[in-house]
Amino acid sequence: MELFGRHTETAALDRLLDRAAHGSGSGLVLWGEPGIGKTALLEHAVEAASDATVLRCRGSRMEAGLAFAALHELLWPVMDRLDRLAAPQAAALRGALGLSRDTTNRFLIGAAVLSLVSDLARERPVLVAVDDAQWVDEATAHCLGFLARRVANGPVAVLLTGHEDPASGPWEGLPALEVVGLADDDARRLLVAAAPGADEALVDRTVRAAGGNPLALHELPTIDHEPDGDAPLGRSGDLTPVGPRLRRAFGSRAMAMTPPARTLLLLAAAEDRGDRHVVHRAGAGWGVDTPTWDEVLRSGLIRATGARLEFRHPLIRAAVYDGAPFLDRQAAHRALAVALPRDATAERAWHLAAAADTVDEDVATLLEQAAEQCLQRSAGPMAARTLRRAAELSPEPAAAARRLAAAARAAWDAGDAEAARQLLDDAERLGGELLVARLSGGLRGILEFAHGMPERAHRYLVCDMAVVPGARGAVELGTVAVRAAWSAGRPDLQQEALQRLLAVDTDSDPALTELLPVLRVWWSCYDQTGEVTPTTPEMASGTVSRLGTAAWELLPPVPLAQAWGIEGSLLDVLREQAVHLRRRHELTALALVLAQTAVLDIAAGRWEAAETAAADGLRLAEEVGADHVATQNRVSLGALAAARGDHRTVDEHTTQILQVSVPRGVRGLSASAYLHRGRAALFDSRPQDALSHLMPLADPEHEAAHPTCALLAAMDTVESAVQLGNADAVEPQVAMVETWAQRTGATWARTIGHRLRALVLGGPAAEASYQAALDVAGAADYPFEYARTRLLYGEWLRRARRRADARIQLAGAAEIFDRLGAKPLRARALSELALAESPRVRLVPSRTDEAGLTTQELRVARLAAKGLTNREIAAHLLISPRTVGHHLAKVYSKLGITSRAELARIDFAGGMRLRAAGD
Repeated sequence: MELFGRHTETAALDRLLDRAAHGSGSGLVLWGEPGIGKTALLEHAVEAASDATVLRCRGSRMEAGLAFAALHELLWPVMDRLDRLAAPQAAALRGALGLSRDTTNRFLIGAAVLSLVSDLARERPVLVAVDDAQWVDEATAHCLGFLARRVANGPVAVLLTGHEDPASGPWEGLPALEVVGLADDDARRLLVAAAPGADEALVDRTVRAAGGNPLALHELPTIDHEPDGDAPLGRSGDLTPVGPRLRRAFGSRAMAMTPPARTLLLLAAAEDRGDRHVVHRAGAGWGVDTPTWDEVLRSGLIRATGARLEFRHPLIRAAVYDGAPFLDRQAAHRALAVALPRDATAERAWHLAAAADTVDEDVATLLEQAAEQCLQRSAGPMAARTLRRAAELSPEPAAAARRLAAAARAAWDAGDAEAARQLLDDAERLGGELLVARLSGGLRGILEFAHGMPERAHRYLVCDMAVVPGARGAVELGTVAVRAAWSAGRPDLQQEALQRLLAVDTDSDPALTELLPVLRVWWSCYDQTGEVTPTTPEMASGTVSRLGTAAWELLPPVPLAQAWGIEGSLLDVLREQAVHLRRRHELTALALVLAQTAVLDIAAGRWEAAETAAADGLRLAEEVGADHVATQNRVSLGALAAARGDHRTVDEHTTQILQVSVPRGVRGLSASAYLHRGRAALFDSRPQDALSHLMPLADPEHEAAHPTCALLAAMDTVESAVQLGNADAVEPQVAMVETWAQRTGATWARTIGHRLRALVLGGPAAEASYQAALDVAGAADYPFEYARTRLLYGEWLRRARRRADARIQLAGAAEIFDRLGAKPLRARALSELALAESPRVRLVPSRTDEAGLTTQELRVARLAAKGLTNREIAAHLLISPRTVGHHLAKVYSKLGITSRAELARIDFAGGMRLRAAGD
């Protein structure tokens, strides 16, 4: 088949197939208006892939709400390979395809499809071709998106066609190519080939009317020659878009047929699934007989393959349906509803809904039942749409509000926060805020907490606690309200929410009655006023474990768990929750759990696992539009970048964090951005910059003020302040950590308390504190902080001229930093180790006289030559400004110079070299 004017597109397809043939798989989305030639290009790719295994399917509007309908068509030819899959994957895929009653798990299904395609690709390249992807059911669409993003290392090509730009949705991120109209010359060549007998005038009119649309170029000349049709489309001289012209053209062709044939076409267009048996039964009472079927099939508008009916192009179906009178469409839907099998509840409900022209409680009830079936199949978006239509047909405003509230909850559970918000607005206009709060389980506050401002979320949540049904709903909202106040950095609001939470009457629910004291212990211990119930790490750990048996929303924020030093308990719970969330395909919640898991993995030294979790969580959050959750994953990626010395990535992530969190007042996230900027500066030996980022965490008036983050940042704040000699900033921070260590017994707090006390004491008294920090039970479970303690201790030992002892600590620190990938601190440890190993070097100028400099004198000289002040040099080398002056005096004497200006003219990099003192 010759494709006119498609050199660019076919070249792109050939490259796609060629890369796949050589083991470099990828995906491509062809998109453009209906009839523009996407299907022809897909057929070109299928023909060109003669040496490949081709799996193909086509989207259907009617089946768009049936989970995995398109996947069933795609994989039907290779069903015999299911036995080769791992048992969990095979079970999940069989359940999705209706071959068993196994519970569907979309993550496992995606993995199973990827495994199946990869298995096929071991034998020969594979082409996955999906036409009309805009009508592929959501479950299959996400599965195909999962596949297309993971075939880079195999001989697999995934080619999809659709109407819309795939900049968002399941194909987001895949390479895309817009298919546009043909140029006039190419359109003319195509038209002449399609209608060889067309005269020049007809060619000119058709090219102008078609606007480069190949389908129109094929169809319009034929319609123009039909004697009984309406005025030919190409005869009009206006610039009406191609779409309406084609719809009118196809409508004219249908109108030229007999009434029974037009009825059959309308039934087929309204049925939309292509079920020939249903259409046949529906048309039996309308005079649709065998000659009618022959007439329609001969027209070429519909093709029949076995029990399937298919319009030659979806645009024809739209033209037939839209061109029919409304009363005829109603009658067609009613007939189809009657003709459906008894168990087709959802399809019958939708047909009756399409036939309804006024409110109808019976149909609304059927739609509500259909929505329940959708929810059972985890088809949340379809359930939301079904409930919305049920609300439109509800005679009573209260019933409409109830269904809209349920639709909002279904949309939220499916990860569509924007749709949920709009549905809540519609419900509140009908039923009022309090009624909808009760019906939706307080969804407004939950939405605000996840995507809006935490202080506003707190107000919604504490108010809705009084109206949601059941004690469990009130407890869940109350816990989220406490957490919202924590996110806002508002201990006063947190205590208010906690008091309301503890006042919930849970007598009817023993499990909740047992849970409330646990929540009291957990959240009260955050209050740093000292007026708290005494607790222990073991009690707090038990709290987390017990919360893990409840809803994931009840789990504490990770920084608070870190403050308690009970990350291990929380990590176990989070991993269990992640398994359940993947199974239920709750993407927003899963992205949040991945963000929390990443933070805990960082603390435990599992940096690669943390990066994978945070990157996956960020991708999921961006896919569902959960920017607040995406920001939490950026926090972990920023933390890793700071420790690795990747300043560009730190700036990128923290900037995006602040762009989201500051306007919304999410101080917990803003504080994290400031913390990671401060740490990056500290690790880069810029203590003044570090302190400027870290001090605001404890300033109640600052946008990044947050008590928990200030507590966790104390170790960095004190180290920066000590380097600068800023005593005013030191003691309050040390006291805060030591108080917390006494209150909780947390391993990290005890370790850091000793370390900070060593920094403050200095001199001989510091050694006992350093040693105590290293000896705290469990300190080594935090490898990065453990290595930082060893580094500081080693530097202290080296300055005390105990070089052998210093080398042990510095070498151990360098080894841990190297394993983790913490480049700046590894370099600092190695530099200190060199000082400890080589007590003296000589600087040999290019002239004949020699000036012997110690290694430290050389470092001071180089920094002074760069223009740094004595205070800046002191901060960089972790010595006092007075010591810097002492070293410079010796440098001047040994080099025979008297000023910094002379020092700046010395080429330390090229004109001098170092050699051992004994050379």
